[in-house]
Amino acid sequence: RSGDNGPGIYKGKICSLKARALLIDMEEGVVNEILQGPLRDVFDSKQLITDVSGSGNNWAVGHKIYGCQYREKIVEKLRKTAEHCDCLQCFFIIHSMGGGTGSGLGTFVLNLLEEEFPEVYRFVTSVYPSGEDDVITSPYNSVLAMKELNEHADCVLPIENESLFEIVNKIHQMVSSGKLGSTVRPNSLVTSSAGSAKTLQEKPFDAMNNIVANLLLNLTSSARFEGSLNMDLNEISMNLVPFPRLHYLVSSLTPLYTLADVNVPSRRLDQMFSDAFSRDHQLIQADPKHSLYLACALLVRGNVQVSDLRRNIERLKPSLHFVSWNQEGWKTGLCSVPPVGHSHSLLALANNTCVKPTFIELKDRFMKLYKKKAHLHHYLQIDGMEQSCFSEAISSLSDLIEEYNELDATKGGPRIDSSRLKIAV
Repeated sequence: RSGDNGPGIYKGKICSLKARALLIDMEEGVVNEILQGPLRDVFDSKQLITDVSGSGNNWAVGHKIYGCQYREKIVEKLRKTAEHCDCLQCFFIIHSMGGGTGSGLGTFVLNLLEEEFPEVYRFVTSVYPSGEDDVITSPYNSVLAMKELNEHADCVLPIENESLFEIVNKIHQMVSSGKLGSTVRPNSLVTSSAGSAKTLQEKPFDAMNNIVANLLLNLTSSARFEGSLNMDLNEISMNLVPFPRLHYLVSSLTPLYTLADVNVPSRRLDQMFSDAFSRDHQLIQADPKHSLYLACALLVRGNVQVSDLRRNIERLKPSLHFVSWNQEGWKTGLCSVPPVGHSHSLLALANNTCVKPTFIELKDRFMKLYKKKAHLHHYLQIDGMEQSCFSEAISSLSDLIEEYNELDATKGGPRIDSSRLKIAV
């Protein structure tokens, strides 16, 4: 990159290399910010779809109005992007649940993908709003979007703004107290351009987004680098989702910050595995250790041996509750290239009943508004939006919670070893 300026390379930068992505936002400000920011050369300016006014924090506007209006355009650009793939593995949708475009148009695109590319897996990274959300209608938007995620996604990685904020806060405190080693790189995501530690009021979103970006980088590392135990993305869905609707995976990441930001001593390998199962490293506020595991995947990067993986799984296993019929439900991936500046990193994905409290809280917040029919008229005045959409969405969420309850009820039951087949000699 820094050497000769060959074709497609200008001043040491690869200009011909474009992210295989489609950026959609019905309020053009954010996309414009990206196009003026440091990543502007990475995104293809032809692969953008924007409008001006936004969706007014209304799921129905995003899903029903903009969905119909932009359908052809979205399909055409999706096809164009997919045609560039030698081997189309899956689609990633990254969206937020609280606003109108993320929840409404985001789930509309999810449905489109199922219609147009039914064979290709759909992974969704959904950012859930916090209780102190400034969007009053976010419980409506989130629950309406949840119904679509239940029905049309293959895997969902829920992420909570609250968890991200706490993680950034912790890093910030460690930077301030000097616990992270002697130096923090100037102009990194945890410092301002002046080189002093950023005040959190300034703009915590960059650092929060950075954590989600690292989640996706670790998830796709096997597709990009060599490894002794490469994991195909489709294997995650195949191995971690035993029931089609229970496809919500809790992710935890260690280390949580990139060394581009902070000079930090590497965690010992065994400590890293322990970290991945501690609450501090979860990207949603949940405690999988005290809930029931359906399956778990460990994606390790760096100079780690299969024996290290086995040793740590055996060490952690006694403290984790797995369903009786899937006691060996571990999926592992080893990629030999670690993230820049680290010796190793780990992403743990758990299909675990600990996501249930997140859904229960969402349901409670929805019911508080819905019982009073508050703000409903904003939705019902949109063509094609009936009150039945709300009742169907809340019953879909209630059914999901009930399925998790049924699994939780089996926790602590006797472990039944299935009897072996007797072979007649």
